[in-house]
Amino acid sequence: MSAKRVLLIVGGGIAAYKSLELVRLLAKSGIATTSILTKAGTEFVTPLSLASLTGNKVYQDLFSLTDENEMGHIELSRSADLIVVAPATADLMAKATHGFASDLASTTLLATDTPVLMAPAMNVRMWLHPATQVNVTTLKSDGVHFIGPNDGDMACGEYGPGRMAEPGEIAAAIRKLLVGQDADRPLAGKTALVTSGPTHEPIDPVRYIANRSSGKQGHAIAAALAALGARVTLVSGPVAISPPPGVTFMQVETAREMLKACEAALPVDIAVCAAAVADWRVAEEGEEKIKKDGKDLAPLNLVENPDILATLSRHPFRRPNLVVGFAAETENLVHYARAKRLKKGCDWIVGNDVSVETGVMGGDDNTVVLITESGEESWPRLPKAEVAMQLAQRIATHFS
Repeated sequence: MSAKRVLLIVGGGIAAYKSLELVRLLAKSGIATTSILTKAGTEFVTPLSLASLTGNKVYQDLFSLTDENEMGHIELSRSADLIVVAPATADLMAKATHGFASDLASTTLLATDTPVLMAPAMNVRMWLHPATQVNVTTLKSDGVHFIGPNDGDMACGEYGPGRMAEPGEIAAAIRKLLVGQDADRPLAGKTALVTSGPTHEPIDPVRYIANRSSGKQGHAIAAALAALGARVTLVSGPVAISPPPGVTFMQVETAREMLKACEAALPVDIAVCAAAVADWRVAEEGEEKIKKDGKDLAPLNLVENPDILATLSRHPFRRPNLVVGFAAETENLVHYARAKRLKKGCDWIVGNDVSVETGVMGGDDNTVVLITESGEESWPRLPKAEVAMQLAQRIATHFS
Protein backbone atom coordinates (compact mmCIF):
# COMPACT_ATOMS: atom_id res chain seq x y z
CA MET A 1 0.00 0.00 0.00
CA SER A 2 2.99 2.32 0.41
CA ALA A 3 2.92 3.25 -3.28
CA LYS A 4 -0.74 4.29 -3.19
CA ARG A 5 -1.85 7.91 -3.17
CA VAL A 6 -5.19 9.47 -2.27
CA LEU A 7 -6.41 12.97 -3.07
CA LEU A 8 -8.79 13.95 -0.27
CA ILE A 9 -11.34 16.68 -0.92
CA VAL A 10 -12.68 18.06 2.36
CA GLY A 11 -16.07 19.69 1.95
CA GLY A 12 -17.79 22.14 4.27
CA GLY A 13 -19.69 20.35 7.02
CA ILE A 14 -19.40 19.55 10.70
CA ALA A 15 -18.23 16.05 9.73
CA ALA A 16 -15.06 17.59 8.27
CA TYR A 17 -13.30 16.94 11.58
CA LYS A 18 -13.49 13.21 10.79
CA SER A 19 -11.28 13.80 7.75
CA LEU A 20 -8.35 14.34 10.11
CA GLU A 21 -8.82 10.91 11.67
CA LEU A 22 -9.21 9.42 8.18
CA VAL A 23 -5.83 10.83 7.15
CA ARG A 24 -4.24 9.30 10.25
CA LEU A 25 -5.72 5.88 9.50
CA LEU A 26 -4.56 6.02 5.89
CA ALA A 27 -1.05 6.93 7.03
CA LYS A 28 -1.05 3.86 9.29
CA SER A 29 -1.75 1.79 6.16
CA GLY A 30 1.10 3.47 4.29
CA ILE A 31 -1.22 5.44 2.01
CA ALA A 32 -0.03 8.96 1.12
CA THR A 33 -2.63 11.73 1.16
CA THR A 34 -2.77 15.11 -0.54
CA SER A 35 -5.74 17.33 0.23
CA ILE A 36 -7.98 19.97 -1.25
CA LEU A 37 -9.79 22.07 1.36
CA THR A 38 -12.87 23.94 0.15
CA LYS A 39 -13.62 27.45 1.34
CA ALA A 40 -16.54 26.12 3.38
CA GLY A 41 -14.31 23.38 4.75
CA THR A 42 -12.03 25.97 6.36
CA GLU A 43 -14.89 26.81 8.70
CA PHE A 44 -14.42 23.41 10.34
CA VAL A 45 -10.78 22.36 9.89
CA THR A 46 -7.65 24.37 9.20
CA PRO A 47 -5.14 24.02 6.36
CA LEU A 48 -2.42 23.68 9.00
CA SER A 49 -4.07 20.67 10.65
CA LEU A 50 -4.46 18.89 7.29
CA ALA A 51 -0.91 19.77 6.20
CA SER A 52 0.50 18.52 9.51
CA LEU A 53 -1.21 15.14 9.20
CA THR A 54 -0.72 14.59 5.48
CA GLY A 55 2.80 15.97 5.36
CA ASN A 56 1.85 17.64 2.09
CA LYS A 57 0.73 21.03 0.86
CA VAL A 58 -2.99 21.73 1.15
CA TYR A 59 -4.57 23.11 -2.04
CA GLN A 60 -7.41 25.63 -1.80
CA ASP A 61 -7.47 28.20 -4.61
CA LEU A 62 -8.29 27.44 -8.24
CA PHE A 63 -6.56 30.62 -9.39
CA SER A 64 -3.38 30.39 -7.31
CA LEU A 65 -0.42 31.15 -9.59
CA THR A 66 1.99 29.43 -7.19
CA ASP A 67 -0.11 26.28 -6.98
CA GLU A 68 -0.59 26.17 -10.73
CA ASN A 69 3.18 26.45 -11.25
CA GLU A 70 3.88 23.69 -8.72
CA MET A 71 1.08 21.36 -9.79
CA GLY A 72 -1.69 22.50 -12.08
CA HIS A 73 -5.23 21.53 -11.21
CA ILE A 74 -5.36 19.10 -14.14
CA GLU A 75 -2.28 17.27 -12.90
CA LEU A 76 -3.60 17.38 -9.34
CA SER A 77 -6.81 15.73 -10.49
CA ARG A 78 -4.92 12.84 -12.06
CA SER A 79 -1.92 12.45 -9.77
CA ALA A 80 -3.62 10.17 -7.23
CA ASP A 81 -4.81 6.58 -7.43
CA LEU A 82 -8.15 7.53 -5.86
CA ILE A 83 -10.05 10.75 -5.15
CA VAL A 84 -12.00 10.73 -1.89
CA VAL A 85 -14.61 13.37 -1.06
CA ALA A 86 -15.22 13.40 2.69
CA PRO A 87 -17.45 14.99 3.66
CA ALA A 88 -19.29 15.04 0.34
CA THR A 89 -21.81 17.82 0.81
CA ALA A 90 -25.03 18.19 -1.14
CA ASP A 91 -23.44 21.15 -2.94
CA LEU A 92 -20.32 19.22 -3.99
CA MET A 93 -22.40 16.29 -5.24
CA ALA A 94 -24.68 18.63 -7.19
CA LYS A 95 -21.68 20.31 -8.82
CA ALA A 96 -20.14 16.96 -9.74
CA THR A 97 -23.44 15.71 -11.16
CA HIS A 98 -24.00 18.69 -13.42
CA GLY A 99 -20.39 19.38 -14.39
CA PHE A 100 -19.92 22.70 -12.58
CA ALA A 101 -16.34 23.96 -12.22
CA SER A 102 -16.70 26.96 -9.93
CA ASP A 103 -13.89 26.16 -7.49
CA LEU A 104 -10.84 23.92 -7.19
CA ALA A 105 -12.77 20.95 -5.76
CA SER A 106 -15.46 20.87 -8.44
CA THR A 107 -12.93 21.56 -11.22
CA THR A 108 -10.80 18.67 -10.01
CA LEU A 109 -13.76 16.30 -10.03
CA LEU A 110 -14.68 17.41 -13.55
CA ALA A 111 -11.13 17.09 -14.89
CA THR A 112 -10.27 13.67 -13.48
CA ASP A 113 -10.30 10.20 -14.95
CA THR A 114 -9.33 8.75 -11.55
CA PRO A 115 -11.83 6.64 -9.55
CA VAL A 116 -13.85 8.70 -7.04
CA LEU A 117 -15.23 7.67 -3.63
CA MET A 118 -17.75 9.94 -1.93
CA ALA A 119 -18.73 9.89 1.76
CA PRO A 120 -21.91 11.99 1.97
CA ALA A 121 -22.69 14.06 5.06
CA MET A 122 -25.66 16.38 5.45
CA ASN A 123 -28.92 17.02 7.23
CA VAL A 124 -31.39 14.14 6.92
CA ARG A 125 -33.88 16.28 4.96
CA MET A 126 -31.19 17.35 2.53
CA TRP A 127 -30.13 13.72 2.01
CA LEU A 128 -33.72 12.55 1.44
CA HIS A 129 -34.59 15.46 -0.86
CA PRO A 130 -35.47 14.20 -4.36
CA ALA A 131 -32.83 16.42 -5.97
CA THR A 132 -30.07 14.88 -3.84
CA GLN A 133 -31.30 11.37 -4.52
CA VAL A 134 -31.37 12.04 -8.28
CA ASN A 135 -27.81 13.35 -8.06
CA VAL A 136 -26.65 10.26 -6.15
CA THR A 137 -28.27 7.96 -8.71
CA THR A 138 -26.60 9.87 -11.55
CA LEU A 139 -23.18 9.80 -9.91
CA LYS A 140 -23.44 6.08 -9.23
CA SER A 141 -24.39 5.45 -12.83
CA ASP A 142 -21.29 7.46 -13.82
CA GLY A 143 -19.14 5.07 -11.77
CA VAL A 144 -18.67 7.10 -8.59
CA HIS A 145 -18.36 4.92 -5.50
CA PHE A 146 -20.21 5.73 -2.24
CA ILE A 147 -19.70 4.84 1.42
CA GLY A 148 -22.58 5.78 3.72
CA PRO A 149 -24.23 7.86 4.88
CA ASN A 150 -25.10 6.19 8.16
CA ASP A 151 -28.14 6.69 10.34
CA GLY A 152 -27.41 8.70 13.46
CA ASP A 153 -27.81 11.87 15.49
CA MET A 154 -27.21 15.06 13.56
CA ALA A 155 -25.47 18.20 14.79
CA CYS A 156 -28.79 19.96 14.15
CA GLY A 157 -30.56 17.66 16.61
CA GLU A 158 -32.39 15.50 14.07
CA TYR A 159 -31.90 11.75 13.60
CA GLY A 160 -31.75 9.69 10.44
CA PRO A 161 -29.62 9.01 7.34
CA GLY A 162 -27.05 11.68 6.58
CA ARG A 163 -24.30 11.09 9.14
CA MET A 164 -20.94 10.61 7.44
CA ALA A 165 -19.50 7.09 7.64
CA GLU A 166 -16.91 6.64 10.35
CA PRO A 167 -13.24 7.10 9.37
CA GLY A 168 -12.55 3.38 9.86
CA GLU A 169 -15.34 2.49 7.43
CA ILE A 170 -14.08 4.97 4.86
CA ALA A 171 -10.49 3.75 5.26
CA ALA A 172 -11.63 0.17 4.69
CA ALA A 173 -13.50 1.20 1.54
CA ILE A 174 -10.42 3.08 0.32
CA ARG A 175 -8.16 0.07 0.87
CA LYS A 176 -10.62 -2.13 -0.98
CA LEU A 177 -10.74 0.19 -3.98
CA LEU A 178 -7.00 0.78 -4.08
CA VAL A 179 -5.83 -2.80 -4.16
CA GLY A 180 -8.68 -4.30 -6.15
CA GLN A 181 -11.59 -6.56 -5.43
CA ASP A 182 -9.56 -9.75 -5.08
CA ALA A 183 -6.16 -8.80 -3.66
CA ASP A 184 -7.64 -7.09 -0.60
CA ARG A 185 -10.19 -9.81 0.15
CA PRO A 186 -8.26 -12.24 2.35
CA LEU A 187 -11.53 -13.70 3.65
CA ALA A 188 -12.94 -14.40 0.17
CA GLY A 189 -14.56 -17.82 0.22
CA LYS A 190 -15.12 -17.72 3.98
CA THR A 191 -18.54 -17.55 5.60
CA ALA A 192 -19.22 -15.59 8.77
CA LEU A 193 -22.02 -15.23 11.29
CA VAL A 194 -22.24 -12.06 13.41
CA THR A 195 -24.72 -11.32 16.18
CA SER A 196 -25.44 -7.74 17.14
CA GLY A 197 -27.59 -5.50 19.30
CA PRO A 198 -29.69 -6.35 22.35
CA THR A 199 -32.52 -8.82 22.71
CA HIS A 200 -35.93 -7.80 24.04
CA GLU A 201 -37.56 -10.31 26.35
CA PRO A 202 -41.29 -9.52 26.71
CA ILE A 203 -42.90 -9.15 30.12
CA ASP A 204 -46.26 -8.33 28.59
CA PRO A 205 -47.28 -6.93 25.17
CA VAL A 206 -45.77 -3.49 25.96
CA ARG A 207 -42.90 -4.11 28.40
CA TYR A 208 -39.67 -6.05 28.08
CA ILE A 209 -36.29 -6.82 29.66
CA ALA A 210 -33.32 -5.50 27.69
CA ASN A 211 -30.00 -3.67 27.93
CA ARG A 212 -28.43 -0.57 26.43
CA SER A 213 -26.64 -2.12 23.43
CA SER A 214 -26.85 0.01 20.27
CA GLY A 215 -25.56 -2.65 17.87
CA LYS A 216 -22.91 -0.27 16.50
CA GLN A 217 -19.99 -2.60 17.25
CA GLY A 218 -21.65 -5.76 15.91
CA HIS A 219 -22.84 -4.05 12.74
CA ALA A 220 -19.36 -2.60 12.19
CA ILE A 221 -17.81 -6.08 12.54
CA ALA A 222 -20.22 -7.47 9.95
CA ALA A 223 -19.29 -4.63 7.58
CA ALA A 224 -15.54 -5.17 8.13
CA LEU A 225 -15.73 -8.93 7.51
CA ALA A 226 -17.73 -8.30 4.34
CA ALA A 227 -15.18 -5.70 3.21
CA LEU A 228 -12.46 -8.36 3.51
CA GLY A 229 -14.44 -10.72 1.31
CA ALA A 230 -16.38 -12.91 3.73
CA ARG A 231 -19.99 -13.88 3.02
CA VAL A 232 -21.66 -12.52 6.15
CA THR A 233 -24.94 -13.27 7.88
CA LEU A 234 -25.84 -10.59 10.44
CA VAL A 235 -28.39 -11.58 13.08
CA SER A 236 -29.50 -8.54 15.04
CA GLY A 237 -31.87 -7.69 17.82
CA PRO A 238 -33.85 -4.43 17.76
CA VAL A 239 -31.56 -1.49 16.92
CA ALA A 240 -31.97 1.98 15.44
CA ILE A 241 -29.25 1.60 12.78
CA SER A 242 -29.43 0.14 9.30
CA PRO A 243 -27.65 -3.10 8.39
CA PRO A 244 -24.45 -2.58 6.38
CA PRO A 245 -24.62 -3.25 2.64
CA GLY A 246 -23.47 -6.58 1.29
CA VAL A 247 -24.59 -8.79 4.19
CA THR A 248 -27.50 -11.17 4.69
CA PHE A 249 -29.60 -9.58 7.43
CA MET A 250 -31.88 -11.39 9.87
CA GLN A 251 -33.93 -9.33 12.34
CA VAL A 252 -34.93 -10.99 15.62
CA GLU A 253 -36.29 -9.87 18.97
CA THR A 254 -35.68 -12.47 21.66
CA ALA A 255 -32.71 -14.64 22.63
CA ARG A 256 -34.54 -17.78 21.55
CA GLU A 257 -35.22 -16.25 18.13
CA MET A 258 -31.56 -15.23 17.86
CA LEU A 259 -30.35 -18.75 18.68
CA LYS A 260 -32.74 -20.23 16.11
CA ALA A 261 -31.51 -17.80 13.43
CA CYS A 262 -27.86 -18.53 14.28
CA GLU A 263 -28.34 -22.28 14.02
CA ALA A 264 -30.14 -21.80 10.71
CA ALA A 265 -27.08 -19.91 9.40
CA LEU A 266 -24.70 -22.79 10.15
CA PRO A 267 -22.32 -24.06 8.94
CA VAL A 268 -19.98 -21.07 8.87
CA ASP A 269 -16.24 -20.63 9.15
CA ILE A 270 -16.40 -17.69 11.57
CA ALA A 271 -18.85 -16.74 14.32
CA VAL A 272 -18.57 -13.42 16.15
CA CYS A 273 -21.07 -13.12 18.99
CA ALA A 274 -21.15 -9.38 19.62
CA ALA A 275 -24.83 -9.22 20.65
CA ALA A 276 -25.66 -8.29 24.23
CA VAL A 277 -28.16 -11.08 24.79
CA ALA A 278 -30.47 -10.76 27.82
CA ASP A 279 -29.46 -13.40 30.34
CA TRP A 280 -33.00 -13.92 31.61
CA ARG A 281 -36.61 -13.84 30.46
CA VAL A 282 -39.87 -14.07 32.40
CA ALA A 283 -41.14 -17.61 32.84
CA GLU A 284 -44.66 -16.65 31.79
CA GLU A 285 -45.22 -13.69 29.49
CA GLY A 286 -48.41 -11.75 30.24
CA GLU A 287 -50.97 -11.98 27.46
CA GLU A 288 -52.40 -8.56 28.37
CA LYS A 289 -50.77 -5.39 29.66
CA ILE A 290 -50.16 -5.63 33.40
CA LYS A 291 -52.24 -2.91 35.06
CA LYS A 292 -51.07 -0.64 37.86
CA ASP A 293 -53.93 -1.05 40.31
CA GLY A 294 -52.36 0.18 43.54
CA LYS A 295 -51.35 -3.27 44.65
CA ASP A 296 -47.84 -4.65 44.84
CA LEU A 297 -46.75 -6.27 41.61
CA ALA A 298 -46.42 -10.01 41.87
CA PRO A 299 -42.78 -11.13 41.60
CA LEU A 300 -41.57 -11.83 38.09
CA ASN A 301 -40.30 -15.38 37.84
CA LEU A 302 -37.19 -15.32 35.68
CA VAL A 303 -35.58 -18.21 33.83
CA GLU A 304 -32.26 -18.30 32.02
CA ASN A 305 -32.15 -17.69 28.29
CA PRO A 306 -30.23 -20.05 26.02
CA ASP A 307 -26.50 -19.34 25.89
CA ILE A 308 -25.82 -18.62 22.21
CA LEU A 309 -22.05 -18.28 22.50
CA ALA A 310 -21.69 -21.55 24.44
CA THR A 311 -24.07 -23.34 22.08
CA LEU A 312 -22.06 -22.35 19.00
CA SER A 313 -18.74 -23.06 20.75
CA ARG A 314 -19.79 -26.57 21.74
CA HIS A 315 -21.94 -27.43 18.74
CA PRO A 316 -21.52 -31.19 18.19
CA PHE A 317 -21.63 -31.19 14.38
CA ARG A 318 -21.37 -27.68 12.93
CA ARG A 319 -19.03 -25.75 15.22
CA PRO A 320 -17.49 -22.78 13.37
CA ASN A 321 -13.73 -22.99 12.84
CA LEU A 322 -13.29 -19.77 14.83
CA VAL A 323 -15.72 -18.61 17.52
CA VAL A 324 -15.26 -15.10 18.94
CA GLY A 325 -17.27 -13.90 21.93
CA PHE A 326 -17.62 -10.56 23.68
CA ALA A 327 -17.35 -9.90 27.41
CA ALA A 328 -18.97 -6.62 28.43
CA GLU A 329 -17.88 -5.94 32.01
CA THR A 330 -17.94 -3.06 34.49
CA GLU A 331 -15.10 -4.33 36.71
CA ASN A 332 -12.14 -6.74 36.65
CA LEU A 333 -12.37 -6.84 32.86
CA VAL A 334 -9.45 -9.12 32.03
CA HIS A 335 -10.18 -11.54 34.88
CA TYR A 336 -13.82 -12.01 33.93
CA ALA A 337 -13.07 -12.12 30.19
CA ARG A 338 -10.49 -14.87 30.67
CA ALA A 339 -12.95 -16.88 32.75
CA LYS A 340 -15.70 -16.40 30.18
CA ARG A 341 -13.54 -17.71 27.33
CA LEU A 342 -12.88 -20.91 29.23
CA LYS A 343 -16.45 -21.29 30.48
CA LYS A 344 -18.07 -20.76 27.08
CA GLY A 345 -15.52 -22.79 25.11
CA CYS A 346 -14.93 -20.12 22.48
CA ASP A 347 -11.57 -19.45 20.82
CA TRP A 348 -11.28 -15.71 21.43
CA ILE A 349 -12.94 -13.21 23.73
CA VAL A 350 -13.09 -9.48 23.09
CA GLY A 351 -13.39 -7.82 26.48
CA ASN A 352 -14.69 -4.28 26.75
CA ASP A 353 -15.37 -2.04 29.73
CA VAL A 354 -18.97 -0.82 29.57
CA SER A 355 -18.97 1.21 32.78
CA VAL A 356 -21.20 4.27 32.47
CA GLU A 357 -18.25 6.67 32.53
CA THR A 358 -16.67 5.02 29.45
CA GLY A 359 -19.60 5.94 27.17
CA VAL A 360 -19.11 2.66 25.27
CA MET A 361 -22.76 1.58 25.42
CA GLY A 362 -24.38 3.54 22.61
CA GLY A 363 -21.19 5.49 21.86
CA ASP A 364 -18.99 5.53 18.77
CA ASP A 365 -15.71 4.46 20.41
CA ASN A 366 -14.52 1.34 22.20
CA THR A 367 -11.51 0.18 24.18
CA VAL A 368 -11.00 -3.58 24.06
CA VAL A 369 -8.66 -6.37 25.04
CA LEU A 370 -8.46 -9.42 22.79
CA ILE A 371 -7.91 -12.63 24.75
CA THR A 372 -6.85 -15.82 23.00
CA GLU A 373 -5.30 -19.07 24.12
CA SER A 374 -1.86 -17.63 23.42
CA GLY A 375 -2.23 -14.36 25.29
CA GLU A 376 -3.79 -10.91 25.43
CA GLU A 377 -3.72 -7.82 23.22
CA SER A 378 -4.82 -4.48 24.66
CA TRP A 379 -6.01 -2.06 22.00
CA PRO A 380 -6.19 1.73 22.49
CA ARG A 381 -9.48 3.59 22.41
CA LEU A 382 -10.62 3.58 18.78
CA PRO A 383 -13.76 4.26 16.76
CA LYS A 384 -15.89 1.11 16.72
CA ALA A 385 -15.46 0.84 12.96
CA GLU A 386 -11.69 0.72 13.39
CA VAL A 387 -11.98 -1.85 16.21
CA ALA A 388 -14.09 -3.89 13.81
CA MET A 389 -11.53 -3.64 11.00
CA GLN A 390 -8.64 -4.58 13.29
CA LEU A 391 -10.60 -7.61 14.51
CA ALA A 392 -11.47 -8.60 10.93
CA GLN A 393 -7.83 -8.29 9.88
CA ARG A 394 -6.80 -10.34 12.93
CA ILE A 395 -9.29 -13.01 11.85
CA ALA A 396 -7.91 -12.94 8.31
CA THR A 397 -4.39 -13.43 9.71
CA HIS A 398 -5.63 -16.40 11.73
CA PHE A 399 -6.94 -18.13 8.62
CA SER A 400 -3.88 -17.28 6.54
